[in-house]
Amino acid sequence: MKIRTLVINAVIASLYVVVTSLLAFMSFGAIQFRVAEMLNHLAVFNKKYIIGIVGGVLISNLFFSTMVVYDLVFGVAHSLLSLLIMSGITRKITNVWIKMSINTLCFTLGSGLIAWELYLALQLPFWFSYFTVAIGELVVMGIGMPIMIYIDKKVHFNKQIEG
Repeated sequence: MKIRTLVINAVIASLYVVVTSLLAFMSFGAIQFRVAEMLNHLAVFNKKYIIGIVGGVLISNLFFSTMVVYDLVFGVAHSLLSLLIMSGITRKITNVWIKMSINTLCFTLGSGLIAWELYLALQLPFWFSYFTVAIGELVVMGIGMPIMIYIDKKVHFNKQIEG
């Protein structure tokens, strides 16, 4: 892997951690709006961003979660699996809006992993947690779609990571 790719992914992971730490009060628990999740859309532009995104989730959960072990397993798995599924489903799709919509759906549906975590760790009702976490993902990633497309027009995400 190129040094450039590693550095860019380190920046993405750092950005994810900073945003999550600043908004930690609403980034964890049964009702969460983790704003940094809009960075998941970077993988739509280039799958090489998956490393930075998942790294950001791992570091954020390690340092800011009250359920560290659970969040390291379930939170990281949720992100990695959702990104890999989205990458597989969209590999032949070129329309960015469609890819982002599929990405949003993968994360929203995959929120069941987080609901399971909340059930195991805190005995919270599974379906309530699934609903609230899924709504948070849907809202954040839905709002993130036009934002990420706007930023891409200025910085060209794919060009940045490919050099």
